[in-house]
Amino acid sequence: MNVNQHSSHPDHDPFGLSTFSDGLYIGGAWRPAAGEGRIEVIDPSTEAVIASVPDATVADAAAAVEAAASAAEGWREMPPRKRSEILRRCFELMVERSEMLAGLISHENGKALRDARGEVAYAAEFFRWNAEEAVRISGEFGLAPAGGNRIVVDYQPIGICVLITPWNFPAAMATRKIAPALAAGCTVVLKPASETPLTAYALAALYEEAGVPPGVVNVMTTSTPGPVIAAMLDDPRVRKLSFTGSTGVGRTLLAEAAKNVISCSMELGGNAPFIVFDDADIDAAIEGLMVAKMRNAGEACTAANRIYVQSGIHDVFAEKFTRRMAALRVGPGVDPDTECGPMITRKAVEKIERLVTDAISRGARVLCGGRSLAGRGFFYPPTVLVDVSPASDMGCEEIFGPVAPLYRFESEAEVIAAANDTEYGLAAYIYTRDIGRGMRVASKVEAGMIALNRGLVSDPAAPFGGVKQSGLGREGGQHHGIAEFMEAKYIATSF
Repeated sequence: MNVNQHSSHPDHDPFGLSTFSDGLYIGGAWRPAAGEGRIEVIDPSTEAVIASVPDATVADAAAAVEAAASAAEGWREMPPRKRSEILRRCFELMVERSEMLAGLISHENGKALRDARGEVAYAAEFFRWNAEEAVRISGEFGLAPAGGNRIVVDYQPIGICVLITPWNFPAAMATRKIAPALAAGCTVVLKPASETPLTAYALAALYEEAGVPPGVVNVMTTSTPGPVIAAMLDDPRVRKLSFTGSTGVGRTLLAEAAKNVISCSMELGGNAPFIVFDDADIDAAIEGLMVAKMRNAGEACTAANRIYVQSGIHDVFAEKFTRRMAALRVGPGVDPDTECGPMITRKAVEKIERLVTDAISRGARVLCGGRSLAGRGFFYPPTVLVDVSPASDMGCEEIFGPVAPLYRFESEAEVIAAANDTEYGLAAYIYTRDIGRGMRVASKVEAGMIALNRGLVSDPAAPFGGVKQSGLGREGGQHHGIAEFMEAKYIATSF
């Protein structure tokens, strides 16, 4: 397996790496941070510094909230149809600029260009979907059961929203929050991950071009998120926190938000089971697993983390699946032929190495991969393990990489118990030709999202979120996504 390296060419910048790194985006203007700090952006494929962005301070956080507050009334009072048209234009511009955005994502995130293109298309859909939903927000009217008064319910924007997004989907995680917030009539401050800030700034410029008024969307990067976010949450004008990231950080943010009773949406960690029964279509299940496991090289909260294969087909499945994994082309994200790009950081590779070493020490066998690749870049090869102990660390932690551990099971009851033996409950996958069994198992598996005979679960038109320690609230869906950014106001009247 070869890793194809490429050199950094500062004079050759087809994806605008340096274009969107000149300042924080606050109040519709590009401005320097209050301090002099900069955050370097690293290409995971080469370990080269490709850009740097301003390092925001508490003072910048205050300025961003002030800008969002100044823009709030005008955006809130704008007719829904006009807001809808602006969101639709955001969608159209993302489609027009999709190749530039995909290249930008591949450079700063490292993901394969084909995955980056898929992300941009997915991210754009949140603007199209919410443009359509923005004009369908309605209230309620009815007679009280006692007959003494009428019940009127109005839905209003919740207020200024602080949005925090991760590095693994720098476009989609932002638009999945920004689009419904704007459709609801809210203004926002986005803090993207410092590893992948360029996409967020590129999108900010695109929103401005689409007609989003100054201050409605503000973007700021910081290397000190703790005090910067705490300062924003301490401002009484901030009424919503939406976070996507690890469960540990989510718990900390929930505690911080509780000080001012701020509404929270949390999309946290996952430990997704992928269940294959004896009666499944093996080839279809493997195709689904390649998507569920290897999308974004496994760096996804919905990634298949524990693969349970019933004993009757386990060995055949493992053999076929290993051939597919071993054949994947590993290389730089921007190489069109790459099928598995690098991990986001050296630390991410070290975590994968720890998990694989632990599994092997407990009796697991490596069918392919299993060792880091030499050379520059944060690469780890597609890896398949069998005879993995359920007590191994990778059975309890998110792998967040291209490692697939297979577990053998015998009965339906056994695999349901194993699938639920985790504090997480974000996504799960089930393959069986027996739809009755599939629906039965889906009803018993503790997860917010179930993919039945499918390897892809996400859809802008469906509610995304988990149960247990995987989060609170939902993003996307017919009304769920916008509902997170609205408050119900009850008016009692009689006539």
